Amino acid sequence: MHQVIASPQHDKFVVVRPGARKGMHIPRDFYRELTESVSRERPVLPWLADAARQAWGLDLSGRPSTGTVLVRPITRLNYSRATYEINKGCNFNCEHCFLAERRFSGVPRDEKDRLLAVLRDAGVLWLQFTGGEPTIDRDFRHAYRQAYRMGMMIEILTNGSRLHQAETIGLLSSMPPHKVTVSLYGASEESFDSLTRKPGAFKLLMKGLSAAQEAGVSLELALIITKHNAHEVDEMRAVAERYAVSFREYANISPTYDGNPEPLAAQAPGFLNKSAVFEGCPAGHSFFHVDPHGFATMCKVGRENPVNLMTDGLDGLLRLPAIADAQMLRSGGCGGCRLSATCRVCRPLAKAYQEAKAPLETYCQHGNGVMA
Repeated sequence: MHQVIASPQHDKFVVVRPGARKGMHIPRDFYRELTESVSRERPVLPWLADAARQAWGLDLSGRPSTGTVLVRPITRLNYSRATYEINKGCNFNCEHCFLAERRFSGVPRDEKDRLLAVLRDAGVLWLQFTGGEPTIDRDFRHAYRQAYRMGMMIEILTNGSRLHQAETIGLLSSMPPHKVTVSLYGASEESFDSLTRKPGAFKLLMKGLSAAQEAGVSLELALIITKHNAHEVDEMRAVAERYAVSFREYANISPTYDGNPEPLAAQAPGFLNKSAVFEGCPAGHSFFHVDPHGFATMCKVGRENPVNLMTDGLDGLLRLPAIADAQMLRSGGCGGCRLSATCRVCRPLAKAYQEAKAPLETYCQHGNGVMA
């Protein structure tokens, strides 16, 4: 199995290692050397062996390039990242979930393989498995292996409830992901189970965290702050510091992507934070989202005019930049705002808030939302 991956990324070239955070940019000539070295079954090039030793403490000296280095080809599309919503089904029933529906469905295994091949051929190096809960999909481990063998750097967004399973931990140990991000919904059974509306959810989460730590699988935690757990934020941070290499906090709850306001009821008053000024997004241009049935959209929120990758393939992705640009226009409720140039919310998300008839202060972070 490959130890490092050499890949185009936009107009640059990178060398990365599964399971490692560090990587390196290389010149085009070095990328060509690696391509030739692998195709001619030569030993690992000295400059790569030196760089791997410095970056990862990895000894590649004298190893054959073939099988050690996976070289991803230059593609005609400029995509390098994608999120794959392998299934919208979930074993939790979270009050704050942004999904419009959580139906357990998707394409069969062979179609998943074909979809992953399209993502690879589109240039996707960084792939995020999400859901729903991705680890409950019957084909998750198979799809993970396929993506890994194709030379993708994998992130998993998970509720952690299946991390304790031996098959899952074994997979992540033998084929290391780039990142596993676990959502933390509280520091006690009362708060956690209340938000997830799943008795026993907290116990499953803690079993998963302990199993990952014991197996040496590094985690990041996403602390989701709501009215159910706002009183124990310090305890949530303590859980994160015990089990994770890093963590981030999220308090801004959004409506469902189709504008249902129900998730807003979970918001914790006083915890809304101001994000940075929105200065654009690569969604639809160098990044895209794919739903369980192979429909590509600019992102998880902006789901208008989806492209059917199962029928249109790579040619369909050529339409995505224009679709994304149309969704990013400041129109509707934001069209006359004098502060739109310093807005902190992307247009697709603002549209979801507006369709949910959410109070202005829950999404317009200028405070008063001054209109012309």
